Amino acid sequence: MPKNYNSVEEPLYPQKIYASQLITIDDLEHFKKRLLDDLLSVLKVQQTSPAKKWMKSHEVRRLLKISPGTLQSLKANGVIPYSKIGGVHYFEYAEIEKVMQGGKVSGGGIGV
Repeated sequence: MPKNYNSVEEPLYPQKIYASQLITIDDLEHFKKRLLDDLLSVLKVQQTSPAKKWMKSHEVRRLLKISPGTLQSLKANGVIPYSKIGGVHYFEYAEIEKVMQGGKVSGGGIGV
């Protein structure tokens, strides 16, 4: 037995298109520029400062791209200051930044 649908078919596209509904190439260019500016500003904020003031060892290793042994050596030699609470080592981001700024090398020639 065939089904009888009493619904009216709606057209896939609007019958009339108004000028305010059209998107121009200039509109797309403007949108692209705004989108890129917004993305770059968000990325700059994320890169300039971490969300946390204190970091754990694994976060410092990831930030500096160093091994656990290298981090241990830096702690033992007093290069990177830390606080220990309940067996967990915490590092202040500002202190790590100071160490990195202090380790800058000026000049530019490649030694042979």
